Amino acid sequence: MTEIDCLGDMCPIPIMKLKQCDSLTRKGDQVMLVTDHSCVLESITDYCCKKNLDIKVEEPMNGIWEITVTKR
Repeated sequence: MTEIDCLGDMCPIPIMKLKQCDSLTRKGDQVMLVTDHSCVLESITDYCCKKNLDIKVEEPMNGIWEITVTKR
C-alpha cells in the first residue's frame, strides 16, 4: 500500500497528491493518506464518492487521521 504524507497540508493539496498517485490502477489497489486537518476528510470523501472509490477513515491518535482509499 502506498502512503501519502499530507501532514500540514491544507486543501486542495491532499486531493492533488491523491490525483497524482498512480497506485490506484487496478481493483483492490489501496492508498493511505495521513493528515492532521479535519477539512481534508470531507474533501477526500467527496472526491472518492465522485470517482467511485471506497474510503475508510481511522484516527489512531487524536487529531491524526489515516484515510485508506481503495479502487473498486
